[in-house]
Amino acid sequence: MNTDEQHTRPMERDRSSHPVRDGRRRSRFVRPGAAVAAVAVLLLLVHTFVAEPFRIPSGSMGNTLEAGDRVLVNKLAYRFGNLPARGDVVVFDGTGSFDREPSRGADYVKRVVGVGGDRVRCCDERGRIEVNGEPVDETYLHPGDRPSAVPFDIAVPEGRLWVMGDHRSRSSDSRDHLGSPGGGTVPVDRVIGRADWIVWPAGRWTSLRGRDG
Repeated sequence: MNTDEQHTRPMERDRSSHPVRDGRRRSRFVRPGAAVAAVAVLLLLVHTFVAEPFRIPSGSMGNTLEAGDRVLVNKLAYRFGNLPARGDVVVFDGTGSFDREPSRGADYVKRVVGVGGDRVRCCDERGRIEVNGEPVDETYLHPGDRPSAVPFDIAVPEGRLWVMGDHRSRSSDSRDHLGSPGGGTVPVDRVIGRADWIVWPAGRWTSLRGRDG
């Protein structure tokens, strides 16, 4: 932004309508400091309750998401009674599921493969993951990856999710925590939000909605 003084113009004011107190005119315009504070509060509210950018730290979700991508996470996606759905890409707090020690808690991004009440297993005779006995056409998988090299068969408890990375050969996900509390599943109330957009780098700007295979 150009801040050179020669490119700025003083704001014209209607002096006739300003109330006078103690011989001094009071401006009816918002003071710059108050405006900055209001904007800061608004941005904080949006960041806390509406949307938040996250940086992708690894290639476990490739090719959908690459290390260094910035995604915009919709924090309102699962408010007001809405729940994560199969195929959603979610960001969640791994405390108590992927991270047993609260002090080591971290945020993860994975794809929802099974929701509460689902039976998820690997694999059928064609090597595909099945959900409730139906094979899943996982078109989002990283080229050359198998759906899973690790066999599993789990009933997802209500209120929890079975999540996996799209780059299965490089993803540490629910399969790696089968012996943990919840059998590798993630509590829904630990989900921060749904990753809806890649916003950086500019050449990768795209919506993640509708890319659930």
